[in-house]
Amino acid sequence: MTETPPDSLIPYDEIVQEALRAVVGRVLGQVVAGGGTLPGTHHFYITFKTAAPGVSVPPELRARFPDEMTIVLQNKFWDLVVREDAFSVGLSFNQIPAKLEVPFSAITAFVDPAVDFGLQFQAMVADDDDNDHDPDNDGAERDGTSRITSSEEGSNVVSVDFGKKK
Repeated sequence: MTETPPDSLIPYDEIVQEALRAVVGRVLGQVVAGGGTLPGTHHFYITFKTAAPGVSVPPELRARFPDEMTIVLQNKFWDLVVREDAFSVGLSFNQIPAKLEVPFSAITAFVDPAVDFGLQFQAMVADDDDNDHDPDNDGAERDGTSRITSSEEGSNVVSVDFGKKK
């Protein structure tokens, strides 16, 4: 017989998500402090929800990526600015310059393939779709459990998967 754990009055999932997003901010802040260039072979893939509150992308990019997009910070980016809650950066899309503003709360993945490091998290968006089921959620949404897992093979990818209590 398995007992259901009691509901937590401490929002652990929010605290962990916020801490992981602070890692992204700190890494980007170190790039800014280092003169705006990435050290060595480091480069970043940053995936975010384009419709999340506070995200600012040109209309043509939002039309091409209505849900989510991934940007690469490697050789050609400029004006990287990191604030406590967001970052902005200039990038070129099909040789057309664009400025993007991305709150850390909209980020769903951060990867530095040069050192096999990655973070994945849920975008912090309004709970309009409480009845939606994510098949990749491994049952967490149904049973309300929280999971923090690292991938096998010794990689440094951390996945945070917090289910919603019904």
